[in-house]
Amino acid sequence: MTELWEESKWYSFLRHWVDRCTRRSFAQLTVEGSLPDDGKAVIVAPNHCNTLMDALVVLQTRHSPMAFGARADIFKNPTAAKALHFLRIVPIARKRDGLRSVAQNLEIIPVILDILHHGTPFCIFPEGTHRPMYSLMPIHKGVVRIALKNAADQPTYMVPAGLNYSDFFRYMGTCTLRYGEPIDVNAFVEEHKGLSKPELYDALSAELWKRISELILYIPDDGNYEARLAILKPPRKRRWWEIPAAVVSAPVFVLCALLSLPLWGTAEYICSKLKDKAFSNSVRFLVRLVGYPLFFIIWAVALFLLLPPLAAAALLLLFCYSYSFFYEWLRLIR
Repeated sequence: MTELWEESKWYSFLRHWVDRCTRRSFAQLTVEGSLPDDGKAVIVAPNHCNTLMDALVVLQTRHSPMAFGARADIFKNPTAAKALHFLRIVPIARKRDGLRSVAQNLEIIPVILDILHHGTPFCIFPEGTHRPMYSLMPIHKGVVRIALKNAADQPTYMVPAGLNYSDFFRYMGTCTLRYGEPIDVNAFVEEHKGLSKPELYDALSAELWKRISELILYIPDDGNYEARLAILKPPRKRRWWEIPAAVVSAPVFVLCALLSLPLWGTAEYICSKLKDKAFSNSVRFLVRLVGYPLFFIIWAVALFLLLPPLAAAALLLLFCYSYSFFYEWLRLIR
């Protein structure tokens, strides 16, 4: 089996399609800053608020390989485990998974260290779970444990990252990924060498939490959260031209809705069944990723059999943009 840090022609080839689908899932996607590239190991630590979309946005930082940590329970199916390994994802158990599962992390840490030693950045979401809020949960010790263990063998950075979405539930919003000043773990340990091990863990966790919170729209998670949110993120005001634009483009919308019906129909049906609505945009992304190639072939065959070549080519081209246009038009009239 291919090592997680090794180059893979199939992975590199498929990344082009994955990256395109990711960027087409947003009206605007911006990456501010970059990862250090001076030979030190890099651990990326973003906030976690939008399920799979968070990892996909982080991937936009670079086309070169990057490995990720994910919750261990999704690896239970052997086929899923192989697919996740191909995607350079390793299982990390959480406390809620039970002590036996957490103990298995001892077998995973050497795998992560091997990834870092071969110059591949490793991304771990230090909150340990996702939550669609403009806030930040406490930092779990796992990321600190990995950073300190790796720093004992090679110079190591922890890079705080902030994911900022315009909306957690509606498709085709905006997102900005901001990278902060890296934490030089070795220098941090040297500056705090008087601390005990638990105190060092707490100090490094607190520093990471502070730096991530400065990169996001941070609203304290307390009884005043909703009131503060209403002030800091008031309802979007409709611009004067949006309704006229929606009216003028309505015929195109209807055609796009028909062409992409198998895609958005499937996505919205699945979303209606989700218990955790935070997965909605991840579902819409996955339907785009898998469904577009399939229905491109189906529409190509059907259109060129039924219509003149020029008309078929025009409709096929429109299909390529129909899924995005469908959701963008809906956003205009909201």
